[in-house]
Amino acid sequence: MTALSPITTLPLRDARMLTEAGMAAAERMGVPMNIAVVDDGARLIHFVRMDGAWLGSVDVAIKKATTAVLFRMSTAALGAETRPGGSLYGIEVSNGGLIAFGGGIPITDGEGRTIGGIGVSGGTVDQDVAVAEACIAAL
Repeated sequence: MTALSPITTLPLRDARMLTEAGMAAAERMGVPMNIAVVDDGARLIHFVRMDGAWLGSVDVAIKKATTAVLFRMSTAALGAETRPGGSLYGIEVSNGGLIAFGGGIPITDGEGRTIGGIGVSGGTVDQDVAVAEACIAAL
């Protein structure tokens, strides 16, 4: 019988810490953001919508986090493969809709296993990426 792999999870405490770091970065930019954290099964753990953040970006933030987990890569990296002629062209219509531009980053543990994802939406793509990176840096 083989040993079971250790179970790694992203606790709510850490998810809240990530969103707090993201909100601080967004406040420094002066851009209200939607920030979503999902677990390794792409289920929402924590979400914040800063005052004034676009309502239309709520779903985008959640889908960015989900996309990052499902493909274990940043949404920016996935986007490079989904352009016409790319190896994954058209994949964004799978899985109930994916996001293939920057702002979603997988969260990994110390051994490189994907344990969740962060998704940020509300600014330019570069601003979304910067806030998502600030969230990851808080770990």
